Amino acid sequence: MKKLACALLTGTAAMSLVMSAAATETIKIGGIGPITGPAAIYGTNVMNAEQIAVDEVNALGGDIQFELQFEDDTHDAETSVNAYNALKDWGMQLLAGTVTTTPCLAVGAEAAADNIFVMTPSASSQDVIATGDNIFQVCYTDPNQGTASADYISTKGLGTKIGIIYNSSDAYSSGITTNFLAEAEAIGLEVVANESFTEDNSTDLTTQVQACMDAGADLIFLPIYYTPASQILKAASDMGYDVKFFGCDGLDGLLTVEGFDTSLAEGVMLLTPFVATATDEATVNFVTAYQEKYGETPNQFAADGYDVIHIMYEACVQAGVTADMSASDICEAVKAVILSDDFSYDGVTGAGMTWDETGAVTKDPRGMIIENGEYVSMDD
Repeated sequence: MKKLACALLTGTAAMSLVMSAAATETIKIGGIGPITGPAAIYGTNVMNAEQIAVDEVNALGGDIQFELQFEDDTHDAETSVNAYNALKDWGMQLLAGTVTTTPCLAVGAEAAADNIFVMTPSASSQDVIATGDNIFQVCYTDPNQGTASADYISTKGLGTKIGIIYNSSDAYSSGITTNFLAEAEAIGLEVVANESFTEDNSTDLTTQVQACMDAGADLIFLPIYYTPASQILKAASDMGYDVKFFGCDGLDGLLTVEGFDTSLAEGVMLLTPFVATATDEATVNFVTAYQEKYGETPNQFAADGYDVIHIMYEACVQAGVTADMSASDICEAVKAVILSDDFSYDGVTGAGMTWDETGAVTKDPRGMIIENGEYVSMDD
């Protein structure tokens, strides 16, 4: 009877029905992140990589097909909540985001109330996953980044007198710093300067650099995003201050800052789960696909976003998810699979990734250094 009714339809009405039927066969994935503003490189890379992953999933031709809609939040919490509500109105069933920590804290509360499954590529605060049992991370938590950074610096002998410059108004930066300080004290790593700034006074960071120089720091730890980091590197250069720099995933993007002399980034080190120059098959295939589609090399945020989509796909397959399920039912099904003892995922940001009840991921960090304008592994 349905075939007969469809056969009687012509023109716009028939096309509308076909499009509606096709739409019901896709699982709708929302993405949220900054694709404009000072943190745009993070959101843009995640958006691009998530689309590549969605296209790969759909090319498999299986019963599960994904549809991605990505919203800009400009790295602002209120804007991010508005983006979330727009995606809910669209019919979002899974959320691959948000990209940055402060917006994710706001959106996480909304998603927890709605019981929508969230896997964030890069919102790393422990508070993000504490928002609800429906929220998972692919990135390290801030405690892990702070602790691992202190351990890495100490183990590799990268510095003996450590200065810190961090953004006290940012949850990401503050969280990493707190745990770095705790681990540094525990392992006997000497911190000689601990300087802060806020979002409102981040245009001139000369004072903070001078304080580290006066304290005799031979390495400055930068648990911050790449834009203020570029200003710090320039300030140190202008002072003639020969010092090493070490950061976390927020520094990824440093080489793309508009107007920045990238030669100043030579020797900058960071802890990251992804190195684009790695030679394993998964990384080579992903980097090649990204370069062919977007004409540039993906950063670590892109890699995390790429893994998020494929992890969601594997979980949906194992859970038997169908597009006609409610977002809440999908959340419960996917969550049960990911938390099961036999679920793990090998991605471009880590092999054998697993998750605990808090939503935190377990995977090994890698050190990376900028040499000749490229990211190179420190652990090969």
